[in-house]
Amino acid sequence: MSDMPEKFINEEGLRLDGRQVNELRPLKIEVGVLKRADGSCYLELGQNKVVAAVYGPREIHPRHLQNAMETVVRYRYNMASFSVDERKRPGPDRRGVEVSKVSREAIGPVVLKEYYPRSSIDIFVEVLQADAGTRTAGINAASVALADAGIPMKGLVSSCAVGKVDDTLVLDLMKEEDNYGQADMPIAMVAKEDKITLLQMDGHLTNDEFKKGLEMAISGCKKIYEVQKKALIDAYS
Repeated sequence: MSDMPEKFINEEGLRLDGRQVNELRPLKIEVGVLKRADGSCYLELGQNKVVAAVYGPREIHPRHLQNAMETVVRYRYNMASFSVDERKRPGPDRRGVEVSKVSREAIGPVVLKEYYPRSSIDIFVEVLQADAGTRTAGINAASVALADAGIPMKGLVSSCAVGKVDDTLVLDLMKEEDNYGQADMPIAMVAKEDKITLLQMDGHLTNDEFKKGLEMAISGCKKIYEVQKKALIDAYS
């Protein structure tokens, strides 16, 4: 715990990286970065660097996995072994499986799966550099990659987290806030419909903090949605 800061918010109300409590980290999105994928996205959120690739709809193997009524959405999240300070063991781990599951559940409901029965849509998210909030960054990138692939959806999914440090709610946690903070609550939502598709929480928030934090996270998601939408418009204009 020697790296834990004495204070996360200074007397001017600024965080360790100079942001306001309700301010997102810098966000950069590029569309169509992988030629061999049906859809792709490169995203930077703060120091996070993430690539998402979508393949499909395509025939699913083995055949017993097919669904006669709709497509099967599969999501694989992976952190590269060089993405963190202490080299990570290559290959899937328990956290990767858990993040893959909740991310698929966050994105799956917006895909119009009935259009492509007996097929699969495969989403691959690779974290090249990690700095807290990789699951939310991955969901944002995956949503844009799905749109780039031309997959019919009810809307883009946008995701960010709110947390608590120094008894204060903050938006879009950086690494130190995520590691040593009092709470972390990532959400994902279809911003244009105000429909939440993912909500998790680690730590403790009072009822009032939860309500205020949820409002902050929703506001953050709507800001991210505007960047996602602009990146797609710019890519095809």
